[in-house]
Amino acid sequence: MSDFILPDIGEGIVECELVKWLVSEGDIIEEDQPVAEVMTDKALVEIPAPYKGRVTRLYHQEGDIAKVHAPLFELVEVDGDNAPAPEKAEATDTAEAAEPEHQGETAPSADGETEDFILPDIGEGIVECEVVEWRVAEGDEIEEDQPVVDVTTDKAMVEITAPKAGRVTQLYYQAGELARVHSPLFAFVPRDRDDDGETPQAESRPQATEPAPASKTPAQAKSGERQRIPASPAVRRLVREHELTLADIPGTGKDGRVLKADVLNHLENPQPSAREAATAAATEEKPQARRAGTAPREVRVEPIRGMQAVMAKRMVESASTIPHFNFSEDIDVTDLLALRQQLKPEAEARGSRLTLMPFIMKAMALAIQEYPILNSQINEDVTEIHYQPQCNIGMAVDSKVGLIVPNVKGCEQLTLLEIADEVARLTEAARSGRVSQEDLKGGTITISNIGALGGTYAAPIINAPEVAIVALGRTQKLPRFDAHGQVVERAIMTTSWGGDHRIIDGGTMARFSNLWKSYLESPQTMLLHLG
Repeated sequence: MSDFILPDIGEGIVECELVKWLVSEGDIIEEDQPVAEVMTDKALVEIPAPYKGRVTRLYHQEGDIAKVHAPLFELVEVDGDNAPAPEKAEATDTAEAAEPEHQGETAPSADGETEDFILPDIGEGIVECEVVEWRVAEGDEIEEDQPVVDVTTDKAMVEITAPKAGRVTQLYYQAGELARVHSPLFAFVPRDRDDDGETPQAESRPQATEPAPASKTPAQAKSGERQRIPASPAVRRLVREHELTLADIPGTGKDGRVLKADVLNHLENPQPSAREAATAAATEEKPQARRAGTAPREVRVEPIRGMQAVMAKRMVESASTIPHFNFSEDIDVTDLLALRQQLKPEAEARGSRLTLMPFIMKAMALAIQEYPILNSQINEDVTEIHYQPQCNIGMAVDSKVGLIVPNVKGCEQLTLLEIADEVARLTEAARSGRVSQEDLKGGTITISNIGALGGTYAAPIINAPEVAIVALGRTQKLPRFDAHGQVVERAIMTTSWGGDHRIIDGGTMARFSNLWKSYLESPQTMLLHLG
């Protein structure tokens, strides 16, 4: 019997409201099964079960305020397959775990010889992450700060490094499994302890007789017991959600491991269970009942998770709480394209890739100096406008983990080449899913380049707590009249603004857009305002 301690569920959050219990006292719950929904001042968070057991006590009623690091419910282990580890769950100090190096804390293991690396807080509100790739294997020697494993959260790819030199003795998760924050990630023998001969070599160490901890690699079934089918907690959750039986799904992974792709394939092309197959074989179908193409096809269901889930929540919140004002304008970028072509060789000689984006960002930063309301934020009570001290321009990037928005910080102080280098760095990092949390924080205004995919006009949704966003359409060669009334070919880029109508009116948006447009249509005029 042990208490489930409410973990850290967001940076700086010390309490939350118990919104809904998803279980009752006396219920048998499975590992990773949702137990409760709690609401912080930022989001609704689902609390999963740490291991299989029986709920014996709920410490709060719906509507109560629950404290972080205090008991949330009491759980009695049902069998020995998954043992609780509450002490390890609390072993990480919050302040130290938030360090950007993601080194985390270590905790002595049961044998007193090895140490467990405790997965630290790796982002605001993140309680679990997926193990993407191990950089080491069991038995490998590691150095301090050496990359050990890549994990992905709902925001970015994070590299976990070794806290000290030593020898890896156990990897608690396989690639594709979900690892819990404040739980052991891997075990190792520190080099100083190993060198002193205090710890026997891995080959001579007795094999553990206890099963693996919750959410870790599947334990070998004992003789006479039912063989447990290997599958990650996320896959088991998906199986439960669709009321399937894990034994009915052929596993294509190592040792018959059932993968997420196997579950989705089973949903799309269901195979009969052994009992159903036997029944079908015993009862022969009538020929006249068979008609080609009449068998119903099931809807393929895929859970919304990770970056897609975060984006869904943010967009709903932004669209439902912020009154959007939209404003569209065409910008003649013919002269800007010519200037870029002229400067491109010199930029390349310096190792920089000069696109239109640095010019667009620099012009925006200059226009914001005249209209700082576009670079502001509103407090939660909508009683104050907070003018931001620098212009951190975000750029929406369609990465392999979903849409993310890193930002170039202090554009008003950077040169065009410095902005170009930052744009290239952030674009490459975003597309590989390796953007740091620092690059994702602190944005003040956002650019979405839909034109790269062929779009023209849009109605972009504001990236709260910002108050403005612009969507850039594709640049087209279109006919225009020159000063002498002659039709000429010009390069026209379409733009679509979205503004927070609580503090930005149509006149302000139009005047700001006209100033920004003037810098882009006559880029030489920016020289007068560069500091």
